[in-house]
Amino acid sequence: MKKSIIYIVAILFMASGCTKDFLDINTDPNNPTDISVNQLLPSAERGLASVLGYTNDARGARGISTVLSVYMHQLSTRESHDQYGATSSEFNINGSWNGMYSPQASQGSPDYVGCLQNLEILIEKGEKDGNLKYAGIGKILKAYAFSILVDLYGDVPFSEANKFSTEDKILYPKFDKGDEIYPQLLAMLDAGIADINNAGAKNALTPATDDLFYQGSVAKWEKAANTIKLKLYNQIRLTKDVSAEVKALLASGKIFASTTDGLMFNYGTSISPDDRNPAYSDYPAGQKGNYISPWFWSIMNGYNASVLTGIKDPRLPFYFYKQLTNAATSAAQNATEFRDGGFVSIYFGSVGRNRDWSQDASMTVLGVYPAGGKYDDQSGAKISATSGTGAAPLKLLTYADRLYIEAELINAGLATGDAKVVFDKALTESLALVDYVSGKAAPTAPKLVGTAAANDYKTKVSTAFAAATKEKQLEMIMTEKWITSFGFSVDQYTDYRRTGYPILFNPKDATMAPNGSVQPPVKGDPTISGDQAPVPVQLSRDYPRSLPWPLEELQVNSSAPAQKVPSTYKVFWDKK
Repeated sequence: MKKSIIYIVAILFMASGCTKDFLDINTDPNNPTDISVNQLLPSAERGLASVLGYTNDARGARGISTVLSVYMHQLSTRESHDQYGATSSEFNINGSWNGMYSPQASQGSPDYVGCLQNLEILIEKGEKDGNLKYAGIGKILKAYAFSILVDLYGDVPFSEANKFSTEDKILYPKFDKGDEIYPQLLAMLDAGIADINNAGAKNALTPATDDLFYQGSVAKWEKAANTIKLKLYNQIRLTKDVSAEVKALLASGKIFASTTDGLMFNYGTSISPDDRNPAYSDYPAGQKGNYISPWFWSIMNGYNASVLTGIKDPRLPFYFYKQLTNAATSAAQNATEFRDGGFVSIYFGSVGRNRDWSQDASMTVLGVYPAGGKYDDQSGAKISATSGTGAAPLKLLTYADRLYIEAELINAGLATGDAKVVFDKALTESLALVDYVSGKAAPTAPKLVGTAAANDYKTKVSTAFAAATKEKQLEMIMTEKWITSFGFSVDQYTDYRRTGYPILFNPKDATMAPNGSVQPPVKGDPTISGDQAPVPVQLSRDYPRSLPWPLEELQVNSSAPAQKVPSTYKVFWDKK
């Protein structure tokens, strides 16, 4: 027996190629102690997209837009964030927070968590080794990530965050004030710009295909950093005079100026490994809990009596896919709560009798633009796992966003120019963005730009804008920006708290009730009885002015504050 054991060990020695390495039991070959910057960068970038986009991501972190898309009334759901019910134990809130701050990857998901930790190491290694392009990109992404955290939560760990692997060994980081963090983020963006443009840097390694946003383009990263700065200045415009900074950025020529300049994370079509947009990757199973909000549907159809009245949006077939046709004979699986032709959904906050019926083969689902789903050709076919490609990019910050920001700044008197001219350019770019996304996710879908429907829409919206008051123009700017940013709800949530626009569905307001004067009566399915009866709605909590801090953080971090009341705790720039 002893002889057999010796033979086996000898064979293992030969297979390993090195007896010393084989016997080194303190070395885990599956968890290397060092990693190069060109491996850290794509991991951090993908992690950032994962925690900010939609959920249904079995690969790791949860996307915060899942909750915020319901808060911003673009999606409806049966889950906890319906009725603004998300608490400090909400899965998507905790998952997104952990995906940002986690010190290490969760089991089986090395690329989708620990975004800030990866960026911290990326910056440290880039500076140490003279690879300043990597360090600069890391600073730009770090500043952007922390700005989002402040926008969502207010006070967050910053100065002491992600210091557990450094000499400081800080296990319980304090929560810094949001208004003290913002100036440091603006300085960090400037430092990032300086790094990527440093002609004297060693740069033995330079970003290329490992940069999943811009493939190493210094010019595009500089535009991204400056456009992020423009966004941040716009968000704090009610707290201080930022007109000089705004005017300098707009005149710099180094901000987004084309569709391809946008900060967008591109997804692919691969199923194994799954490289698709997380909002699509569980398609269609993942769609069963994500209905399209009837409020959003009504506004895009021109039903709303307050804004865009009577103007039907030509983006509808790119945004939503109806599994039913408009014909009366196209019956749903069960009695529907809200039906308008082939459109089937449920209300926010509903406690109606039809709310929980299964409608997986009848409900309207996410289309090409937000998720890479199916283009609505009006066929009414049931979706399958291969109905779309899932290749829609996550649109974190786009050229269209930059134009809407500029229009808002002109409206507020902080920038010069004609708000209508800029607003018209933003409208044009919003439609072009649909074609850009469709070209990636559904190449056979028809083009939108230049069609009679698109031209008619631009003319009618532009005419309404010209005739509107200054306040109404602000509402139109924010409403169109809200429509355009479908698929990424973080900035929508920030914009609403800053400006009060777009107007959102309120179950407490009788004029917004299902059969009220603002939202049209339900267009029922005559094949199903009871469809047109009023639907009771309720609201369990007031609108959250910020997200609750995750319970896990408060329980583990001894430096954390007491839990906030989300409906009254405002981020520092929130003056409404």
